[in-house]
Amino acid sequence: MALPHSTTASLPQHGDRGFPFAAAAAAAALRRARGPRPAMQFMLLFSRQGKLRLQKWYITRELVQTVLARKPKMCSFLEWRDLKIVYKRYASLYFCCAIEDQDNELITLEIIHRYVELLDKYFGSVCELDIIFNFEKAYFILDEFLLGGEVQETSKKNVLKAIEQADLLQEKTETISVLSNIKS
Repeated sequence: MALPHSTTASLPQHGDRGFPFAAAAAAAALRRARGPRPAMQFMLLFSRQGKLRLQKWYITRELVQTVLARKPKMCSFLEWRDLKIVYKRYASLYFCCAIEDQDNELITLEIIHRYVELLDKYFGSVCELDIIFNFEKAYFILDEFLLGGEVQETSKKNVLKAIEQADLLQEKTETISVLSNIKS
């Protein structure tokens, strides 16, 4: 069964019941139709000054400079090498993903937005300094949300619950470590 890759008629739209969850389901259907390839090649977060704040998978300076050179009113999609680049700027950070030619740019924008929502929920109102000083948490949130370039969990509540549990485990481990050092 071949699914359309170039039309948006069959894709969930804003206002549809369950959007963006329906978008994730549509992305899963597209993946099943084309085989077990990861949809996203990498995710980057970088500042307006071009400083890389977070990277997942691989990075090239050429791509960062290409995105930074684009005007704010330009489309958030561009072709780069044999990939499509999808990016979105939030305050001073650019969130940038690479997808294959047949993948859907709008679903990728939704994935970026969901990651930003998760960061906002965790940090309060995420800013560049949160990423700089808590990069391990930003990576952990990304790993709870995406696995191998694919959406692992669509529920913000479930992702944040897993992160909260990991934070509690880390606090408990640190407390035990401090207590054992005091006894020694």
